[in-house]
Amino acid sequence: MAGQFDWDDLQSFLAVARSGRLTLAARRMGVDHTTLGRRLQSLERALGANLFERHATGYSLTAQGESLLASAEAMEGLAMTIMEDLAGSSGSLSGAVRIGTPDGFGSFFLAPRIGQLAARHPDLEVQLVAMPRLFSLSKREADIAISLAQPDAGRLHGRKLTDYELGLYAARSYVTANPPISSVADLPGHRFISYIDDLLYTPELDYLPQISRDIRPQLKSASLVAQFRAVEAGAGIAVLPCFLVDGHADLVRLLPTEVSLIRSFWLLIHSDLRHLSRIRVTAEFIAEEVRRNSRLFRP
Repeated sequence: MAGQFDWDDLQSFLAVARSGRLTLAARRMGVDHTTLGRRLQSLERALGANLFERHATGYSLTAQGESLLASAEAMEGLAMTIMEDLAGSSGSLSGAVRIGTPDGFGSFFLAPRIGQLAARHPDLEVQLVAMPRLFSLSKREADIAISLAQPDAGRLHGRKLTDYELGLYAARSYVTANPPISSVADLPGHRFISYIDDLLYTPELDYLPQISRDIRPQLKSASLVAQFRAVEAGAGIAVLPCFLVDGHADLVRLLPTEVSLIRSFWLLIHSDLRHLSRIRVTAEFIAEEVRRNSRLFRP
């Protein structure tokens, strides 16, 4: 090192490394971008290293920056643990925890249950982000992420929550108003609802080719919630998770013995955060709720 550096400068480095943009990182840290720029320059002088490549579109890490990133995240995790240990002497759980989930799981399964966690821990701020997208834990887009795939890289800790079943569903009004469906061969003649091809955020959602390559969806949405509402309104047939439809008397499952797809939910946490009490307790709450409701996922 060329000299000592300030912990604030290291936090500034992490913010820019995760966002890739100075203005966005400054906004998240609550400082102006010139202040943040000075902190980065101060850190680079102290370390005698060039940490970022500056581009018109943003900032990218140099090899030296990549080397610093893992150590900086470990230091951040240690600092958070120390603060939690000091603040947690009263035994209460506090702070914020952000949960990133697919829209179906977050909106239909977790949202009706997450209030129980908040009621148990009044000082805990629970942020539920239910969206059709992937969440980057390394960029701190979420503290806990629910994924359809097991992580294959990065400093992530993953645990399988459950397998879940999907089937073909339509509203009773659609079934009575359209030709009968007795086999997969009848499906291409019906109106289907599915995902927008170029907005599929994970290959696990590309269902229809596994059922029939002759199906051509007429209605498409990037949102599973929107697809469900369209099916509910009688607009067509869609592949839906069984837990989404549980207890819905107006929806009918079609060809249940011929069309049954299995996918999995994984719970992911960044390795530096998994020992924090608020993260650990929230993750265990989600896992326990899934265990207690296993019949919803594999009816």
